[in-house]
Amino acid sequence: MVQPESAASGNSAKSRTVRKGGLLRDLRRDKYLYVLALPGVLFFLIFKFVPMWGVVISFQNFSPFAGITGSEWVGFEHFQRFFTNPDFMLLFRNTMAINLMNLVLFFPLPIVLSLLLNELRSVLYQRVIQSIVYMPHFLSWVIISGLTFLLFAKGEGLVNKVLEGLGFARMDFLTNPNTFWAMLTVQSIWKECGWGTILFLAAMASIDPGVYEAAKIDGAGRFRQMWHITLPAIRTVIITLLILRLGHMLDVGFEQVFLMYNGAVSQVAEVFDTYVYRVGIQQGEFSYSTAAGLFKSIVGLVLVVIANWISKKMGEEGVY
Repeated sequence: MVQPESAASGNSAKSRTVRKGGLLRDLRRDKYLYVLALPGVLFFLIFKFVPMWGVVISFQNFSPFAGITGSEWVGFEHFQRFFTNPDFMLLFRNTMAINLMNLVLFFPLPIVLSLLLNELRSVLYQRVIQSIVYMPHFLSWVIISGLTFLLFAKGEGLVNKVLEGLGFARMDFLTNPNTFWAMLTVQSIWKECGWGTILFLAAMASIDPGVYEAAKIDGAGRFRQMWHITLPAIRTVIITLLILRLGHMLDVGFEQVFLMYNGAVSQVAEVFDTYVYRVGIQQGEFSYSTAAGLFKSIVGLVLVVIANWISKKMGEEGVY
C-alpha cells in the first residue's frame, strides 16, 4: 500500500528529529572526547583546508598587490613551463630515488623492530627500549643535521678520526654525491624508526594471548607464532600505512634536505621541496612554485587512490 504524502513527510520529519536527538545525545555523552579532538580538528582546518584556496594562484600570474581576485588568469601556462623545464626530470629523479630508498629500506624496519620488541618477556625492559628508540623523534632536523656534521665531517668528524686511527683513509661523506641519498635514508631511519613502532605495537597488544598459547600447544615455535599470528594480525595496519606512505612519494621533507644541501651535491639534492622554496620564496615566482606544489599533491592523491583500489581488490579494507 502506498503511504499518503502527509504520512511520508511526517515519517521523514520524525526520522530527522530522531537523528538530531541522537546526535545531541552523543555530543553530551562524549563531550570530553570531542573537546580532546578539537585542537586536532582546528589544526587541519586552519593549516590544511583553508590554505587550499591558495592553489588557484597556480592558474594565475599572481600579484601580491592585486590579490587573488585581481590577478590575471593564465590557465595551465605555469604547468606547461614546469613540465618542459630541463630541471623537471632531475627533480623527479632525485625525489623518487630518495623516496624509493625510504620505502624499501626504512618502511619495513619499524615492523621488524615492533616484532622484536613484542618478543621481549620483560615488560620493564621492553618499556626502557621503547623509550630509548622513541627519543630521536623529538629532536629537530637542525639537531640531527648538526650531529651528522659532527660525526661525518672530513676534517674533524668522529667517524673519520676512527677510520684514520684504524689506518684507513678519510672519507668525504657530506660532499660526496654517491653517498648523499644513503645519508638521508640513515638519518630518517635513526630519527623515525622507533616512533613508527607505536601503531604496530598497539595492534599487537590487541591479539588474544590465548591464540599464542594454543599455538604453543600445537608445537609452534616463536618464529612460527610471529609469522602465522602476529604478522596477520597487523596486516591491516601495514597496508594502511603503506597506502598513506605512497601518498608522499613526491614529498621528501624540506627541512632535512635543505639542511644537508651543499653545492657539491646539488645534482642529487635538488628535490621538489627545495625547488619550490628556491623559486617561490627566493625568486618570488609564487604562481609557478604553487603549480609545482600542486603537481606533487595531485600525484600523491592519484597514488593513494590507485593503491587503495588495489588493496580492496586483494580483499583488504584499504583507507576508505
